[in-house]
Amino acid sequence: MSGSVFRALYHHGFARVAACTLPVALADPATNMQRTRDAALACAAESCALCVFPELGISGYALDDLRQQEVLLHATEQALTDLAAATTELLPVLIVGAPLRYGSALYNCAVVLHRGAILGVVPKSFLPNYREFYEARHFTPGAGLRGQSIRIGTHTVPFGTDLLFDATDLPNFCLGIEICEDLWVPAPPGTFAALAGATVLANPSASDITVGKAETRTLLCRSHSARCVAAYIYAAAGEGESTTDVAWDGQTAIFENGQLLAESERFPTGGRTLIADIDLTLLAQERLRMGSFTANAQANLAQTANTWRRIRFTLNAPLTDLGLRRPLQRFPFVPTEANRLEQDCYEAFTIQVSALKQRLRTCGAKTMVIGVSGGLDSTHALLVAARTADELGWPRTAIRGYTMPGFGTTDKTLASARALMAALGTGNEVLDIRPTANLMLTEMGHPFAKGEPVHDITFENVQAGLRTDFLFRLANMHHGIVIGTGDLSELALGWCTYGVGDQMAHYNVNAGLPKTLIQHLIRWVIASGHFSQAVSPLLSTILATEISPELVPVTNGATQSTESLIGPYALHDFSLYYVLRYGFTPSRIAFMAVHAWQDAQNGTWPPGFPAAEHKAYDLPTIKHWLAVFLRRFFATSQFKRSAMPNGPKIMAGGSLSPRGDWRAPSDGNARIWLEDLTQNVP
Repeated sequence: MSGSVFRALYHHGFARVAACTLPVALADPATNMQRTRDAALACAAESCALCVFPELGISGYALDDLRQQEVLLHATEQALTDLAAATTELLPVLIVGAPLRYGSALYNCAVVLHRGAILGVVPKSFLPNYREFYEARHFTPGAGLRGQSIRIGTHTVPFGTDLLFDATDLPNFCLGIEICEDLWVPAPPGTFAALAGATVLANPSASDITVGKAETRTLLCRSHSARCVAAYIYAAAGEGESTTDVAWDGQTAIFENGQLLAESERFPTGGRTLIADIDLTLLAQERLRMGSFTANAQANLAQTANTWRRIRFTLNAPLTDLGLRRPLQRFPFVPTEANRLEQDCYEAFTIQVSALKQRLRTCGAKTMVIGVSGGLDSTHALLVAARTADELGWPRTAIRGYTMPGFGTTDKTLASARALMAALGTGNEVLDIRPTANLMLTEMGHPFAKGEPVHDITFENVQAGLRTDFLFRLANMHHGIVIGTGDLSELALGWCTYGVGDQMAHYNVNAGLPKTLIQHLIRWVIASGHFSQAVSPLLSTILATEISPELVPVTNGATQSTESLIGPYALHDFSLYYVLRYGFTPSRIAFMAVHAWQDAQNGTWPPGFPAAEHKAYDLPTIKHWLAVFLRRFFATSQFKRSAMPNGPKIMAGGSLSPRGDWRAPSDGNARIWLEDLTQNVP
């Protein structure tokens, strides 16, 4: 695949959309048409696929009885005909608002135009006729109007609330429309459009503004996009509308599956165009996994016997590098907003503590047995155990902590482990595994026992296995359970020793935590005040320690480095999130990773993340480590996950428990994923 196609957002199932608000010229359709055309030209230059304009934007909304004037209605139809002709060479689909006659009634309509044609017209289903609104004085509600056609100039086009607009050359782009008040009713028309297949919902609106109303609009749009598993594009009227009795703020916003992608300033002077790239593949994958979505669609169809007309069009979007205009976190498991990160850390820590409390209550254990290495994972697990003991009313000495130095243990981590246990007031014992490891290696006839510097996987796993073996027997002896420390990222990569090794425990509190979140959890613990001031500097020291299994002796002053062996956890957690939650292709993940990681200066880093760790990764590096992830995740590690111990799911991004989010054959392979990476990433 060429580099330009690989870097094309439309190739990867994204679509660029725009929400536009313009100064309106009241009762002047020709001027409004020209302003709409100019905005559409600007959006076309940005390669937008869709532009949504405000309700009744061709005529103006605040016209009162002028809406029914014959001259205005003629001028509106002429403006729509002229606008259609002006779109002949333009990429984006346009949604504009206009009053249109059908039969003996007048309807408040959204008109859909593309490349010289009027594709269809959707009338507003529900009319506000309370407080400051009097739409029923002029318009007829469109609810239930289906299967009709309407004539606009020389165009005879589909008309009704049963229209969906499908792009034939952009998979999963299916457009449904609701107008302003339609969003505010208990069962919005967009809900049924989404159940019928719409992945993109547009709302041309003329909602007037009162104090606090913008927040309510945002709440409705965001929740609607989440419930419908859809993108939602909202464009409200602003400057130029009559302020005889009300005012207007020109709010525009773009949402996707419950997330705000972009929003504009309110009360603008002049036109405003808000642009964001929506992820159609993400929406399709989310619906695919949410079986209740399809079940609800089938039930709705059976109950209402509604049919939908699909209006098909060809977009011809460019397959060139247009960048990517959407928030894209480097760490998808870690929020970049401080308040949200604090909330996530609180919830994650509390989930772990509450889950461990329940297990201890029901299993009858008297103690918790934990191996403490002085690294991130065991440190965090020890903090969870300490908090759990406090809430159960146990003495912290009921936590039997052991640090078990092996051939690669450094003085620094040994000191950190002992100091941390002492500061927390837990059990604090040293169990040197080297004599037992030497005996085992000797009995096995391993070259290391003969003095040879052979530090192979057997050498490493003898140590890892002995540590866990000791912990299990110690748990037997002290009427306790072994608390696991291995995390979600290690389970994904199979970076754990199977069976009698760090893959096993009686209960693993860290099994649902990605490596990239654990450091933030420890920072949150420091700030939370859960533990004494003596603990905080020890935790800061551990945070600054390089991640290492410490199974190989230090050579020339260099400690064994996990990330130099298996790759950066930042990239692996990025891949894990999008494989586990959405099942994206490797080439798509690589495309997203480039945009997230290619420039350390762009985008937002999580609060508290050390500036010295602000790294960038280019495409060759991303591709290399993604191949490592695919091999380890799909081909070599599932048997370890299939036998993993109990532990709570923590992140919405998913878990790897065979009893929870992830079930896969232990004898699978990574061939087709590696082929996609090789063939589709330059």
